[in-house]
Amino acid sequence: MAEADGSIYWYAPDPRAIIPLDTYKPSRSLRPVLNKNIFDVKLDKDFEGVIRACSQPRQGSPDTWISEDLILSYIELHKAGFAHSVECYQDNQLAGGLYGVCIGGAFFGESMFSRVSNSSKVAFHYLITTLRSQQFLLLDTQFINDNVKRYGAVEIPKTEYLKLLQKAIRVKTGLSPEAFSHIYLS
Repeated sequence: MAEADGSIYWYAPDPRAIIPLDTYKPSRSLRPVLNKNIFDVKLDKDFEGVIRACSQPRQGSPDTWISEDLILSYIELHKAGFAHSVECYQDNQLAGGLYGVCIGGAFFGESMFSRVSNSSKVAFHYLITTLRSQQFLLLDTQFINDNVKRYGAVEIPKTEYLKLLQKAIRVKTGLSPEAFSHIYLS
């Protein structure tokens, strides 16, 4: 994370927040949105657009943890095939999305944004459904907050997290547009 002075720090919180892949269910209010297909959902079509949208300060806070140096670093990770974005489009305009880093069977969710109601929730639904179908073991969210709690995030001790992480990064899987386009949405 980037601090106000431009310094970049690596955090390893204890406990660590994860979203168990096997317990996620879309909320009742999201199901009609999914069934109406109001968003065109893509993988990695506009990674830079997503991270730049995520870097904008949130309402009520002038600060952001995503500095220009972090943006450029994540763009390089994307070019190398490690960082991915899930994007929701409405009328060919980027409406919302999320990005993160993929190593083996672990996906490290970094940030999400929404310009249109429910767009980031739909992007998350597509992400988790794809992670399940591709045999991922870990969806890491680092810290617990109200946003990730709504998706079922829980905290686990660092020792348990490290065991899960070691197992997950050995899994031979990944995210690809082909795998992404074959997911089942309900």
